[in-house]
Amino acid sequence: MTVYVLAFVTALFVTYVLTPIIKRLAVRVGAMDVPDARKVHHGSIPRLGGLAIFIGYIVAVVATVSDLSSVMGLIVGSIILIAVGVWDDVKQIGPKTKLLGQILAAAVLVAFGDKVEFITNPWGQMIYLDYFSIPLTIFWIVGFTNIVNLIDGLDGLAAGISLISCIAIFTVLLQIGQSDLALVTMALAGAACGFLRYNFNPAKIFMGDTGSMLLGYTMAAVSVIGAVKTAATVSLVVPVIVLGLPILDTTFAIIRRKINNRPVFKPDKGHVHHRLLAMGLTQKQAVLLMYAVTAVLGCVAVIVAKVNILVGIALVAAILLACVIVATKLGVIAKDKAVLALDRQRAQMAGKDNK
Repeated sequence: MTVYVLAFVTALFVTYVLTPIIKRLAVRVGAMDVPDARKVHHGSIPRLGGLAIFIGYIVAVVATVSDLSSVMGLIVGSIILIAVGVWDDVKQIGPKTKLLGQILAAAVLVAFGDKVEFITNPWGQMIYLDYFSIPLTIFWIVGFTNIVNLIDGLDGLAAGISLISCIAIFTVLLQIGQSDLALVTMALAGAACGFLRYNFNPAKIFMGDTGSMLLGYTMAAVSVIGAVKTAATVSLVVPVIVLGLPILDTTFAIIRRKINNRPVFKPDKGHVHHRLLAMGLTQKQAVLLMYAVTAVLGCVAVIVAKVNILVGIALVAAILLACVIVATKLGVIAKDKAVLALDRQRAQMAGKDNK
């Protein structure tokens, strides 16, 4: 276990030391996050912190992974994604340009031979993807890249959820004997932890798209490489479960915007963290609650990796049902008028309690 601790500590230390330097660089180049009606922070805050996460993470990977050729596609793809992220954090590029960069980073991984060619169903039978292998792998990676990006709405939220998710993924990778991928995951966890010192509320710096895209991309790429090397679909299932909160939040956002006849890609204030704030929780309370949910999902993911797949499906289905019920209660998937009525009712109840 010494080498895994080394990967974590190295990434943590490098990121911790570099983040203040990157903060000054962000101010100098104008990579600042200006508040608007949708955002919850006040005042302009530097947003290039993902660059410190990347440097800490890559230093730890190079220092600890014995066979770098096994993860070279991941490293090259990460470099491309970081370049796109830095460009966006400094210049605010359009969504189409950013999407093309994400697709290119995913395609690089595929070009290195890392693509999902088959999956197994609950009864152990193999389903070969054939011609769909490449597009589905790219879709998978791009999807996860954006999922972490979309949940980056509160101080420390994306970094903390990624840290917890990486620990759960690391545990499963150890179980299936993927030591190099486990090191990559621990390096990413250490970098996220080192950055969290400056990003937790009140945040001194944001990770920006540079960091959020890197976190999502790396976890997705690790799951793909794990599936290729072990022929175990469980490496694909685990990140879906442990990142269930941002995945469901994204799904609910699409449903909510369709219900309210809004463009799917137009941001709003209906995400889970926004609704928790509307209920009266502070930023810290909302973030810690979402950490706790992610930790529970992480435990479920580890259990699912060990038990019969049908038992795992039952567990996931139960959690999904509970999440839908809670989301409905919060007003995450509802008409705008219903949400306003819910907020008025809560405000009235809060007023009565204060009296």
